[in-house]
Amino acid sequence: MNIGLIAHDSKKTLMQNFCIAYRGILSKHNLYATGTTGRLIEEVTNLNIHKYLAGPLGGKQQLGAQIAQNDIDALIFLREPSNPRPHDPDLNDVIRLCDMYNIPLATNLATAELIILAIDRGDLDWREMYR
Repeated sequence: MNIGLIAHDSKKTLMQNFCIAYRGILSKHNLYATGTTGRLIEEVTNLNIHKYLAGPLGGKQQLGAQIAQNDIDALIFLREPSNPRPHDPDLNDVIRLCDMYNIPLATNLATAELIILAIDRGDLDWREMYR
C-alpha cells in the first residue's frame, strides 16, 4: 500500500508518536510525506519515506497529483482545525480529491489508527485492484 502522511506544525509531534507506535505496520508499506513531516518521521523511526517538497512550497500539489493518479491508497492528515498557522497549507483540495477518488482519509488520531489497523488486516487490499 502507498500511504500518505501530512501534519500541520502543531501536530507534527503527534504524527511522530503515531509512526513510532505503528512502525511495524508502516514499515511494510510505501510511505509518502510532505518534506518537513517526512524528515521528522524519519528522524525518530528510521522508516524510509519518499519526501515531497514542504507543503506550502508545492508538496500538497505533488501529493494531490499522486492522489488524482490513484497512486495513494490511504492518507493520514493530522491537521489543526481550530488555529492553523498562516503558513500551514490549506489542504481542502487534497481532501476533496480523496473524496473524488475514494481514498481513505484520516484527519485525526482516532481515524488514523482505524485506517492503519484496517490496512494491517487487509481490509483495503481491494485498492490494489485499481492500480
